[in-house]
Amino acid sequence: MITAKTKGIYQRGRIWWIRYTGCDGKMRFETTKSTSFKVAEKLLIQKKNDVMEGRNPDKRIKNYAFRELAMHYSDWATRQKSFKSKEGFIRQLVLEFGNCPLKKISTMYIEKWQTERLIVNKPATVNRLLATLKHMFTKALEWEMVTEETAQKIRRVRLLREDNKRLKFLTVEECQRLIGCCTPHLKPIVVVALQTGMRKGEILNLMWEQVDLRHGLILLDTTTKNGERREIPINKTLREMFNKMPHSIESIFVFTDLKTGEPYKEVKKGFKTALKKAGINNFRFHDLRHTFASHLVMAGIDLVTVKELLGHKSLSMTLRYAHLAPEHKVKALEVLDNTLNGISSIQKVYNLEE
Repeated sequence: MITAKTKGIYQRGRIWWIRYTGCDGKMRFETTKSTSFKVAEKLLIQKKNDVMEGRNPDKRIKNYAFRELAMHYSDWATRQKSFKSKEGFIRQLVLEFGNCPLKKISTMYIEKWQTERLIVNKPATVNRLLATLKHMFTKALEWEMVTEETAQKIRRVRLLREDNKRLKFLTVEECQRLIGCCTPHLKPIVVVALQTGMRKGEILNLMWEQVDLRHGLILLDTTTKNGERREIPINKTLREMFNKMPHSIESIFVFTDLKTGEPYKEVKKGFKTALKKAGINNFRFHDLRHTFASHLVMAGIDLVTVKELLGHKSLSMTLRYAHLAPEHKVKALEVLDNTLNGISSIQKVYNLEE
């Protein structure tokens, strides 16, 4: 253990001071502003480590504003796959912290901001914003825009507890009713969601070159959330739908907005209208993905296969559907019975019988 007598820690009155040799070989004397020996000991170790690693521990850092950090961080983040969503988070953070000096952003400031955001946002949304903020300060430390002390203040803020138990899915009858209430352009988008479990972004950005009707596969690669390759089988319903959809050699995207010639950026308004007509409440487009997975599990399909179809990185993400399996053991046996008799349960669920 470092002792005050031999390792450069000493007192002036009740306050502890430290002394160490800087990068230029000159002796440095600094107050810890603390009456705690342990605080002084920790600070001295930190300063000596900085010197050993070539960092100047007493370097004066410019008084940067948050807006300046956001500008540098945005330029750096353009290389990331998640930049589109992160760009929105950065923009919201700038509105909140814009001209505030980085050194003035404290733990209490962020926790107060968290509480205020909860009035209009869900915990998950606030957490995404906080995660972006934390990473911005991590980079700020690397770029020598803040001190370790300032970065630590942001790290201390804890993420909020999220309610990840929400698992809303439609019955077969509700699926059919919803599809019947969709407009012509929305209907095939919803059908693909129900038949494949693809995410909304994957569907709206789907290109014809990814639809391999010859081998019966939809090929997802860079369009996936995880940036990993995924192959989704094309069943009878999808094959017939894709074959009927008009597209020329010049067509690039499967779902193109005829007004702009570009893929649909959003279907929120049309989807909300279809839900209202179908009498379905408290339901999001992403829940179509839950519907796909839930019906597979209830039909007795193993979780590993469901994981692969959904493109989950780990099985733990798929286990949220596990509770549906025990309640449908009888149906699982029906899968075997129907399979041995030439008709799979999946065909029945999605009305794919010959």
